[in-house]
Amino acid sequence: MKQNLQAISGELKTQVKVLATVVSIFWIVFILNEVIFGRKLNTFGILPHNLIGLRGILFAPFLHGNFYHIAGNTVPFIVLGWLVMLRDIKDFYFVSFMSAFVGGLGTWLFGRNSIHIGASGVIFGYFGYLLFRGYFEKSFVAIAISIAIAIGYGGMIWGVLPTRSYISWEGHLFGFIGGIIAAKLLSPSKTAQ
Repeated sequence: MKQNLQAISGELKTQVKVLATVVSIFWIVFILNEVIFGRKLNTFGILPHNLIGLRGILFAPFLHGNFYHIAGNTVPFIVLGWLVMLRDIKDFYFVSFMSAFVGGLGTWLFGRNSIHIGASGVIFGYFGYLLFRGYFEKSFVAIAISIAIAIGYGGMIWGVLPTRSYISWEGHLFGFIGGIIAAKLLSPSKTAQ
């Protein structure tokens, strides 16, 4: 019993450390970009249909346009990111990568001609992963989490539609798709009987 509590405590500490590190990087980059670089780092975002814009696949999740943008991304990143890593911390890394890569590449291929920045593509990837994990795994816990996410965050689905010109719905849509792909790839393989 004591070993189980120690293991859970150690795992929780690792989860908090990972999330705190990533969120700290978001905020440090934001502050440096605002105070020192005069928002010029935002040019490292995704610029669709332009070869130099491909670098944004790597950098865009760490760049935010203003205080409201980063503040609006921080809480859902922590909550959904933590739910993604509950089963295994490796899931968090894989889902983050798939969401950023598929979201970034999809935005680069199909996005409007403007610079796309922000962690929301990754957040929508977490949303897609958590929604579809229950469908692919068919386990009670995964289905319960999927239902809870649908109830608690279901309104996010509107973010994949082109409702506002200043929001990268493309990043949201393709990040969401990246999360679904990650859910499929991380689901336990079913052996044929």
